[in-house]
Amino acid sequence: MTGVALRHAEIDDLDAVVAVFLGCWRSTYAGRLPAALVTSMSDDAARSLWSHALTTPGRRVVLAEVDEQVCGVVGFEASVDDGWVHSLYVAPEVQGHGVGSTLLRHASDRLREAGGQNAYLWVFADNTPSISFYARHGWTPDGAERVEERFGANEIRLTKSWEGTT
Repeated sequence: MTGVALRHAEIDDLDAVVAVFLGCWRSTYAGRLPAALVTSMSDDAARSLWSHALTTPGRRVVLAEVDEQVCGVVGFEASVDDGWVHSLYVAPEVQGHGVGSTLLRHASDRLREAGGQNAYLWVFADNTPSISFYARHGWTPDGAERVEERFGANEIRLTKSWEGTT
């Protein structure tokens, strides 16, 4: 696999983003999360979710490409107080090759540059491989939990602090 190129996503990238998202949701999540949750994500729901993400003011969506093919996506929002990683998805066929690390590092760098001391993200509590991935990048559970109505599954919040780092 050649190098990973990053670029900002546009609304014209919706189909590629949805393909990565649904590939991850339906393949990577299968067996990790409750089957009802995995099957609940319809094509229309995914398009609506990502159309909103791509057009929300202040939210940034960045794509990872390998050989000019979209293979990953990260959505995040920076503020002077705190940052938030909304989502990070990598196509199943390139997972484990550094695409997710590249995307997370990019989002983290932008959030830190915005001046906030902390960043947050939510991950399904049953998604232990993703929790381990984030832990390798310095993200730790802060004790907060939630169940979003649209998903109906327990999520935990992970935090990363830049206090004392440059």
